[in-house]
Amino acid sequence: MPNVLIRIEYDGTNFSGWQKQPEDRTVQGEIEHVLKFIALEEVPIHGTSRTDAGVHALGQCASFEWNCNMPVEKLPEVMNRRFGTAGAGRSGAPGDIKILSAEVKPDDFHARYNCKGKTYRYIIDKTGDIFRRNYAYQSPEVGNLDLERMREACQYIIGTHDFKCFETAGGTPRETTVRTVSNLTISETDREIVIEITGDGFLYNMVRIIVGTLVEMGLGKKEPEELKTIIESKDRSNAGFTAPPNGLYLKEIYF
Repeated sequence: MPNVLIRIEYDGTNFSGWQKQPEDRTVQGEIEHVLKFIALEEVPIHGTSRTDAGVHALGQCASFEWNCNMPVEKLPEVMNRRFGTAGAGRSGAPGDIKILSAEVKPDDFHARYNCKGKTYRYIIDKTGDIFRRNYAYQSPEVGNLDLERMREACQYIIGTHDFKCFETAGGTPRETTVRTVSNLTISETDREIVIEITGDGFLYNMVRIIVGTLVEMGLGKKEPEELKTIIESKDRSNAGFTAPPNGLYLKEIYF
């Protein structure tokens, strides 16, 4: 029975997050629904990241055992047709999930446990365009952000630290809150500010809290050098606000 890895793109606006729930529409639930339609049996999938409601993905991954005669390389085309992203789709399919690729992996491969790192992207909109409100953080204070202060603050985050201060209560308990952030960049165009962060793993809401903290640095509410003390405190109340989910994208996963 082949072990399959799929890479997935989705618009998280109308999902109650990734993880399957009995009553709510979720990404995992929709994918398993379509796989069951094709395979004529339940196909449980294992996602790399459990993205929250409203969070988007450019490169989410999931693995599963495939006991079906349909060739694995055909899965993206057939699944996307059902999702509504290629062809008419099933009745009412909104077309907010797209399978980018499917490949056979070794029998012991697992999309979550074999993950070595992830890159997240966070977008802050500068235009105020209402049609971007579900895909970027919008605030009247965006024009006042000092990006150099924010970039200065980034140097205190890069490296291996106990990031307990950037974790929201309520997530799955972790054995350790020590993580390694290998890269953190801030770039700007006429339309937006883009923050990208790469690490070996992230705590619950860690990226969104880091963004909120950097925004407060950019607004002059906190000094960049305070980040060292904030991290050392391991106290969530010392960090900044939690940036909204709609600006967050799971960009890439590394195995």
